[in-house]
Amino acid sequence: MKALLALEDGSVFRGEAFGGGGTFEGEVCFNTSMTGYQEILTDPSYKGQMVAMTYPEIGNYGIAPEDEESYRPHVGGLIVRELSPVASNWRSRETLDNYLTRHGIPGIKGIDTRALTKKLRVKGSMKGLLTTEPLGDAAAVERARAWRGLEGMDYVKEVTHAEAFDWDEAGERSRHWRDRHELGADPESGRLEAVRYRIVAFDFGIKYNILRSLRRHGFAVRVVPAMTTAAEVMECNPDGIFLSNGPGDPAALDYAHRAVHGLLGKKPIFGICLGHQILGHALGGRTFKLKFGHRGGNQPVQDVSTGRVTITSQNHGFAVDPETLPAGEVEVSHVNLNDGTCEGLRHRLYPAFSVQYHPEAAPGPHDADYFFGEFGKLIDSVR
Repeated sequence: MKALLALEDGSVFRGEAFGGGGTFEGEVCFNTSMTGYQEILTDPSYKGQMVAMTYPEIGNYGIAPEDEESYRPHVGGLIVRELSPVASNWRSRETLDNYLTRHGIPGIKGIDTRALTKKLRVKGSMKGLLTTEPLGDAAAVERARAWRGLEGMDYVKEVTHAEAFDWDEAGERSRHWRDRHELGADPESGRLEAVRYRIVAFDFGIKYNILRSLRRHGFAVRVVPAMTTAAEVMECNPDGIFLSNGPGDPAALDYAHRAVHGLLGKKPIFGICLGHQILGHALGGRTFKLKFGHRGGNQPVQDVSTGRVTITSQNHGFAVDPETLPAGEVEVSHVNLNDGTCEGLRHRLYPAFSVQYHPEAAPGPHDADYFFGEFGKLIDSVR
């Protein structure tokens, strides 16, 4: 079966279809990670987008249920150069093709992903259409152009859990994979750290590995829907508050801005990715759309105070404008060394900080894992 990818600039790529059939309209972006396609597919932050993987062969190690980052895949379409015909991994339960078919997500293979990525780098992320249905080039391009775009869109309400829940009360889902499956690991190493803090986590599209990482660092986590108010959070009397990653335009989330603003100074706050952007809005700042975003596991970030550079995992298309933040109250703690954008915030008076990147790094490096420990230290400092 044939497939077609059309961009708003008039470009058309033709290839072979795989996965679920149908048509998806959304933003076309690229990810430079060499591994982790399953984590990317199931990251709620990709709602409304189709992803081009720059690594040339995708699907070679199949799909393992343990690697899911949420309750289902959220990517609208997958674009690859070559789809591996073999899933060679003892943990694999099905092929990538079967997985996408089962979830009704279309894919296209056999196109020049280098040319596509260069186009997106030069012109920026674009509106696009991916289809396995018979559709002419002109009609496909026109439908891509007619798509509403990401700016102003609230996709958080589509991915957040409808009800609050307590994460992994039994402590089984948060153990390291090796420990859970007893692959010769020391039995003592499988024990989770005792709970030292009880926090509330706003679910704007939270990744499971963030929850696993929090639990491994001694946090018991109560996950609440994105629309939860500040008053409802305070009724839980948590030791701290976590703001998660998620999809869409952070400027469209007025309810989240109000809730976080109402919690400032009352409880320690830690935000990641969209949570970082929401904290920026709650502090009086604004966000803007990046040309092509940061998506991959190789983004260099510098700590302004120490000069230390870490390699980070990132997935976002918007950034906080530091010029709009209250002067003297908020400091930019980290910057991206590729383009100088804001990668971290810290309030000088309130116990609140955030980072734009992913310390839990699924997929990606673990250079920034220490931030979960920093959150604990912040809570200790105000107890």
